[in-house]
Amino acid sequence: MANFNDRFRENADGKYYVDHQCIDCDVCRSIAPENFERQDIGGYSYVVRQPENPEEVELCEDAMESCPVEAIGNNGSEEAV
Repeated sequence: MANFNDRFRENADGKYYVDHQCIDCDVCRSIAPENFERQDIGGYSYVVRQPENPEEVELCEDAMESCPVEAIGNNGSEEAV
């Protein structure tokens, strides 16, 4: 389960985030490429842009559910569109 306190600093402010459990498997970037990006030096994914419409919210939820190590979190702090 993702931990908000262990999230990467690169994550865009908002509801979704990736924490230090990420193993750079590319699942989230494949599912929601507009919202997740790879940090090349560290070799992990992070939320580059929070979802801006219902379709992107659904893709981010799919990415979160598909993450093999549960490194993607949804803290619910902001309403997604």
